[in-house]
Amino acid sequence: MIYPNLLNNFVESNISDFHSKRYARICKLRLKTVLMRKNPYLFKAKNITKASELVSGIVDAYLSSQEESIFREFLERLAIYVSEIEYRGVKSSAEGIDLEFLEQGIRYLVSIKSGPNWGNSSQIRKMEDNFKKAKKILLSNSRNIPVVAINGCCYGKEKVQNKGSYLKLCGQDFWEFLTKDADFYLKIIEPLGYRAKQKNDEFIKEYDKVINLFTREFIEDFCTDGAIDWEKLVRFNSGRITASSL
Repeated sequence: MIYPNLLNNFVESNISDFHSKRYARICKLRLKTVLMRKNPYLFKAKNITKASELVSGIVDAYLSSQEESIFREFLERLAIYVSEIEYRGVKSSAEGIDLEFLEQGIRYLVSIKSGPNWGNSSQIRKMEDNFKKAKKILLSNSRNIPVVAINGCCYGKEKVQNKGSYLKLCGQDFWEFLTKDADFYLKIIEPLGYRAKQKNDEFIKEYDKVINLFTREFIEDFCTDGAIDWEKLVRFNSGRITASSL
């Protein structure tokens, strides 16, 4: 079982990386970069007529996907850390495998994902192929040690865990598998608040500045007589690339 001080120390030492990357992303953001990556038809269908509302909408959507990616990295590092303590787990050298360890005569191969809905069918097949290749190598080296593949998801639920070639453990089940503590998934919550208000206040200050600057830029470039020029916006986002636009 993981001692509370070890969990607290890890989270407090590593959560600052999440806040730093999040802050850096908003500082480096450029309006036209975000406009190129978001669906303009969606915002038109939602009948958005205010420049400020459209700008905040596309920025929020962009930042949300970025934050999910950054926080996934943090959770994956935490999963590897606790397995190192409990099982002397190690970062696997096998392609697509994040972690491996030996427990009670079984070699476990773990591919860590953020949540249960992490990939499409081709991505899942790729994970299965990675498990298959890693199993083949391990079994050729030590035939007497059974190998079990685990798709571990840091949050969420999974009703059917046995997927045939691997087990899918999510949320409470995954963290208990790594720590032998049924309540570990709850114990992660408290240390996440370390300096969260201070860091978020810094982020909000920069965010508000970005929204104001982007709104002014959007009005200058994509509004006509104060109204959003949807044809101009869609042409910028989706028009054919020509020599003059490069």
